[in-house]
Amino acid sequence: MKLTFFGGARSVTGSKFLIEANGEKILLECGLFQGKREATYDKNKNFPFKPSSINVVVLSHAHIDHCGNIPGLCRQGFDGMIFSTHATRDLAGILLQDSAHLQENDINYVNRKRERRGEKPFKVLYTFEDAEKAMRRFVSINYHREFTIGNGVKLKFYDAGHILGSAITELSIKENSRPVKILFTGDIGRKHMPILRDKEIVPGADYIIMETTYGDRNHHSTDNIESRLAEVINNTCKRGGKVIIPSFSVGRTQQVVYFLHELTAKKKIPEVPVFVDSPLSVNATEIFRIHPECYNEDVYRYILSNDNPFGFANCEYIREAEKSKQLNNFKKSCVIISSSGMCEGGRILHHLKNTVTDPKNTVMMVGFCAPETLGRKIVEKAPKIKIFGDEYELNAEIVVENAFSAHADRDELLSYAKSVNSNAKSFFLVHGDEDQSLAFAGHLATAGIRNSVVPREGESYDLN
Repeated sequence: MKLTFFGGARSVTGSKFLIEANGEKILLECGLFQGKREATYDKNKNFPFKPSSINVVVLSHAHIDHCGNIPGLCRQGFDGMIFSTHATRDLAGILLQDSAHLQENDINYVNRKRERRGEKPFKVLYTFEDAEKAMRRFVSINYHREFTIGNGVKLKFYDAGHILGSAITELSIKENSRPVKILFTGDIGRKHMPILRDKEIVPGADYIIMETTYGDRNHHSTDNIESRLAEVINNTCKRGGKVIIPSFSVGRTQQVVYFLHELTAKKKIPEVPVFVDSPLSVNATEIFRIHPECYNEDVYRYILSNDNPFGFANCEYIREAEKSKQLNNFKKSCVIISSSGMCEGGRILHHLKNTVTDPKNTVMMVGFCAPETLGRKIVEKAPKIKIFGDEYELNAEIVVENAFSAHADRDELLSYAKSVNSNAKSFFLVHGDEDQSLAFAGHLATAGIRNSVVPREGESYDLN
C-alpha cells in the first residue's frame, strides 16, 4: 500500500494525494495550484500521473484548491466515479462551471495583452463543457454511511465543520487480509462558528493525513468579531469610502453577510448598501438555503422562525455584469463583497482596480491568501500591486481579519491531533506553507506526538 503526495505538500494549493492498494488508485482531492500564472499554468496542465489510470476520486469539499482540476482530470482521460457529500456535489457543480468561465474570460483578457507584447498566448485548462461532463461522474453520499468504493476499500464521511458539506474522510482498506485505516482531515473547521456544526472527532486511524494551513498561527478571537467588523464599516463610512471585501464565494461570503445582517438588525452599523457582486456567490447562497441539514442548531431554529439570514433589506445580490460595472460609479459609502478570496480572478479585480488608490476606501481581507497571489501582496501591504498587468498604488486602508477563517488554527489543530489518535503510525502534515507545516511538526513533538512527517511534492511512503 503506497501513499504519494502530488500537491498540497509544503504548499496550500493544488492538493492531490494518491493511495495505491489492491490494484486500485484512489485520488484524494484534485485541486488547482494557485500563484504565479505561468508556473501554476504548467503544473495544472501537466498531471504527474496518467489521469486514465485513476480508478476513483474522493473529494473532501468544494473549494477550488481541492476540486478545481477535476474537469482537467476528466478531460485528459479519467472516467471513474467521484465521491463526495451531497452539499459538496451541489457546490462543486457551480464552482467548477464558474472556474471554467473565469478561465476563459481572464485568459482572453490576458492574452490580448500578451499578443501586444508578442508573447505566446495561454490556453484554458478546461472549458465549461468539460466542467459539466465532470459533474456526471459524481456520486454523493451522506455523512456516517459506509460505502465500498473499490476492491477492499470502504469510505465513510464525517462532518469537518469547514464549509457546507465539508468532510473528514475515513478509508478502511484491507490488503493481504491486513486492515488499515487512513484518516484524511480535509480542511478542519473552527469551533463555535456561525452557520455550520462543529467538526467531528474520528479516532482510531493508523495513518492520518492532516491539514496545516495555520499550523503555526492562532486566529483572532471570534468573541468580538461583530464589533471589529462594525468598527471597519463605521470608520470607512465616516471617511465617505467603500469597504471592499475579497471573499471566497462558498462559506466566507455567507459568514460575512450573516454578520452584516446581525449588525444591521442591532443598529450597530448604518444601513449602508451591501452588494454581493458575484454570480457564484448568489448561486452558492441558494445552495446554502437548500442544505439546512448542515447547519448548527441555532441557525436551523432561526431559519424555521425568522427571515433568511443571508439576506436583508439593504443587501443586494448582483448577477449581471452591467450592474457590477455600475458599482464603479457608485459615489456613496457601501460594502462590496466579491470573489475571489485570493484576488486571483473574477469581478473583485475590477473593484480593487477602481478603489485601492484612494485612502478613503478600505480593503478588508477575511481569508487565507497563498504566496504569490495578489491577495497575499495586499495582506502584506505592498506599496504597489499589479492588476491585469497594470500597476496601482496601494493607498487604501488594509484590514486583515482572520477571525472569519474557516480553518482551525494552531491550538485547534493540536487539540484535534491529540483527540483522533496521538499513537497513529504517522501524521502526514499537508496543505500548509512549508514554514507552517514544519512548525506544526515541532508543536506536535512538544506535545508528545513524534511520528509526524512533512512530505515533499512527489514523495511516496509505504503504509505497512
